[in-house]
Amino acid sequence: MLIRNEVASDYREVEELTRKAFWNLYVPGCIEHYLVHIMRNHKDFLPALDLVMECDHSIIANIMYTKARLVDEKGKEKSVLTFGPLSVLPAYQRKGYGKKLLEYSFQKAVELGYDAIVILGNPENYISSGFKSSKRYNICTGDKIFPTALLVKELCEGAIPKGNWTFQESPVFEFDPQAAEAFDQTFEKLEKKYQVSQELFYIYSHSQVF
Repeated sequence: MLIRNEVASDYREVEELTRKAFWNLYVPGCIEHYLVHIMRNHKDFLPALDLVMECDHSIIANIMYTKARLVDEKGKEKSVLTFGPLSVLPAYQRKGYGKKLLEYSFQKAVELGYDAIVILGNPENYISSGFKSSKRYNICTGDKIFPTALLVKELCEGAIPKGNWTFQESPVFEFDPQAAEAFDQTFEKLEKKYQVSQELFYIYSHSQVF
């Protein structure tokens, strides 16, 4: 097992991996491979935290990070990280590979001087890696709610000062769905269909902590 930085020759393979990992998971089809495609050229992208995991010289997993920030009521800002997509080929899912890649990325992030990560994700996937509800840190979204899926991990104890914070992710996540659909047409055709995981995603993405 080898973990290394992604290089240009990996790009299409990683996009295909991401597409397979997320296809029909949250919605019929997926857009995560397009996000990977456009993220690499964005100013908030962190190449040093763009990591792939290899097994027998084939890439089986990938994680990408971007810069994000917390802003308090007085306009004070704190830099944080967010990651995603975190992609693992279906044949290797639920075997601990994604968690190993995630924990390795935490170590690299600390080495680069970062001390906190904020994500939107399924709590079932990330609580075991030390993520907690954003409510515990008074971190909300722009509409002043605490989504169930908004999760926080301090890489260093006490990294997030007390206060009332609003999470602001990178603008790279605000993209044209039609452009994503056009990009998907350049890949092998796959069937879009409903899965029960889509209902779970809907519940998590529309619920909040009080």
